[in-house]
Amino acid sequence: MGKTLAIANQKGGVGKTTTAINFASALAILDHKVLLIDADPQANATSGLGVVDFEATIYDVLIGQSKLSEIIQPTTESNLYLAPSDIDLVGAEIELIAAEHREYILSKAIEEIKDDYDFIILDCQPSLGIITVNALTASDSVLIPIQCEVFALQGLSKLTETIEIVKNGLNPDLEIEGILLSMYDKRLRMANMVIDEIKSSTEHRVFETIIHRNSKVAEAPMVGQSVIHYDVKSVGAQNYLNLASEFIANQN
Repeated sequence: MGKTLAIANQKGGVGKTTTAINFASALAILDHKVLLIDADPQANATSGLGVVDFEATIYDVLIGQSKLSEIIQPTTESNLYLAPSDIDLVGAEIELIAAEHREYILSKAIEEIKDDYDFIILDCQPSLGIITVNALTASDSVLIPIQCEVFALQGLSKLTETIEIVKNGLNPDLEIEGILLSMYDKRLRMANMVIDEIKSSTEHRVFETIIHRNSKVAEAPMVGQSVIHYDVKSVGAQNYLNLASEFIANQN
């Protein structure tokens, strides 16, 4: 049975979707079958992997009009599949208010296909609404990207509080996989100070791999590719391959 991992942080601009795309791609390159679920109405993971031809999205799954297996699309990358999203997902927040067992809808959908994949990655939206709660309820663990900038820890306590609420009330097996430091610029002394602060102030695992700022990472989504397929020799690609390797090693 595959492992389900949410990429979450309600603070925007931390490299969450970038991490979801490139981490999923790196796992696929390492010969794991991976499903990336775009659970963000901005749909940047969908466009970032060049998936444009689809009839149904994760919204249709949440409102009961489609099964998850029916919306999954192949990508141009071997072993990597996508459950797409679009702006309609915004409406799900309202439509699910009165739904019975609304927090478990995504969990039940994933359960039907979980055996088909080694890893299922959920790209969460930058909020702590019902869709994100669905993602956390459906997940085995959470990876939290944090930028190497001032105020990096802002909002982390709120997110960990939400994770604990979900763990205590909805998903007792939910764990924090670790904190990923991203957008690192070694030229900035402040970035190193932030890293030291995060490592000293959190009880959770901080990944040894740090994601550097890299132009190739920013360019890749423009052509609908992960940075690994766009330029495998780039610093960004090597960062995400190292992250995937570290993650796999931590599973043993």
